[in-house]
Amino acid sequence: MTQSPPDCAPPDSRRHNRNSRVAPDGTAPQSLRPKAADWGLLLLLTAAAFLVHGYHPGAEDAEIYLPQIKKLLHPALYPFGSEFFESHARLTLFPEIVAWPVRLLHAPLAGVLLALHLATIFLLLFACWKLSARLWSGVASRWAGVALVAMLLTMPVAGTELYILDQYLNPRSISVFTILFAIDAAFDRRYGLAALWLFLTALVHPLMAAFGVLFVVVLAFDGEWARSPGMTAAMTWPGFLFAHPSAAWWRCLADHSYYHLLRWEWYEWLGIVAPLAIFWWFARGGTDGAASSGGTDAASAARRRMARVVLVFGAICFATSLAVMIPQKFAALAIYQPARGYQLVYIFLLLIGGGWLGERLLRRSTARWAMLFLPLCFGMFYAQLQLFPADRHIEWPGSAPANPWLRAFAWIRTNTPENAVFALDPNYMALPGEDQQGFRAIAERSSLADANKDWSAAVMFPGLPLADHCLEQIRAASPWNALGVAGLRTLNRAYGVNWVVLDEPRGAPASGDLNCPYRNRAVSVCRLE
Repeated sequence: MTQSPPDCAPPDSRRHNRNSRVAPDGTAPQSLRPKAADWGLLLLLTAAAFLVHGYHPGAEDAEIYLPQIKKLLHPALYPFGSEFFESHARLTLFPEIVAWPVRLLHAPLAGVLLALHLATIFLLLFACWKLSARLWSGVASRWAGVALVAMLLTMPVAGTELYILDQYLNPRSISVFTILFAIDAAFDRRYGLAALWLFLTALVHPLMAAFGVLFVVVLAFDGEWARSPGMTAAMTWPGFLFAHPSAAWWRCLADHSYYHLLRWEWYEWLGIVAPLAIFWWFARGGTDGAASSGGTDAASAARRRMARVVLVFGAICFATSLAVMIPQKFAALAIYQPARGYQLVYIFLLLIGGGWLGERLLRRSTARWAMLFLPLCFGMFYAQLQLFPADRHIEWPGSAPANPWLRAFAWIRTNTPENAVFALDPNYMALPGEDQQGFRAIAERSSLADANKDWSAAVMFPGLPLADHCLEQIRAASPWNALGVAGLRTLNRAYGVNWVVLDEPRGAPASGDLNCPYRNRAVSVCRLE
């Protein structure tokens, strides 16, 4: 009589195996503990992901989070306009988490940001490995899913304006792996541990924690409660039903199309509907079959269970996104973007889909792995070069920036007073060559509100006058190219603006009439006397 393989061993014997344990329902093995070679591969994948996707510490949403970190370290910074980033900072411990090692180690903030960014990539891939080890028993299948996540970190998630992981450190960088650790614990019904991970998530990103809670609850009921009408209501926040946002806030909401599914492009709709169809196929055993290195009964049952749960979770997020857009009284709830839960849907799509490719196609063929992943790596690398065409692909701490806007911001940081108040084109982050780089995050100086990140931040707080203040400042600085020196002096009298950044190639206010101690081919930095 042949000896049973480990996955088919009696439950009692498996409980005593240090490298694999059994879920309470006896259907799926817990994630294996990684061996030394596994840790090495995770480190290599982390490095590869970093090199492929690049690093831009002051870009995009960093303009919201990075200034608060710097203000914690240097309270004299940002005497004007700090409400536009402090409103978010009050909801998360993320700034304190980043500032703490800077104070403790007396390390430069730039180095800490880079180290934490690399750590979040590694922890995300480790969490993916743990989950993939549950879903696939074959080594090739497990690693194919993890590698697919690593190479597609900056893949857009439908029309939500989210990536799986950004090219810079922010609260979502932490919340994504803590949620996955919670799901891994909940898979074994270790709900105390799952609750701990979700609590830690809530300290960093309360909104994403809500998606984690929903996923874990669906997992706990194994999808059987999909017919429960109360689940859609659980994704809403009834407090804003009683708020009375201003006209400026409603305009702010209307200006952001990603809150409104009915304004998405067809391919963004495909990105939200197609995964549900794929998971329906997965749930019916579509990944099971013939030659299976990942086809043990336990792994197959785990895949079907997870596919069923993701299908229900995604359907709830999709249905809720539609529900909050129809009655006007619910429109304010669109700011919670229920479709953002698709970040988790996409991760599991890559883990299960990648595992299926590893089992059926890649297996142990080096040539097949190269044929799949090399074009994928170069494609994602090229996409990042197009997204940040004026910047270095990796902005190493201490290196001289290639972007002339960044060079101007760096000059401002070291050559202007900490209490200076700047004015820029309200749409400066969208200008060609600026590459969505945040002025406050990099220059460390106060500025009037912009029409990009500040306008986006204002929409999250309908009960505060942020949208009104933001719109007032944007209008005061518009149209930027028609202000002239007299208009700039009006900003000085109204808001205390005493410095300006002028993009002269676009015909901005003539710097020839101002004292401009810094110029480069893109911008001038000028003082208002």
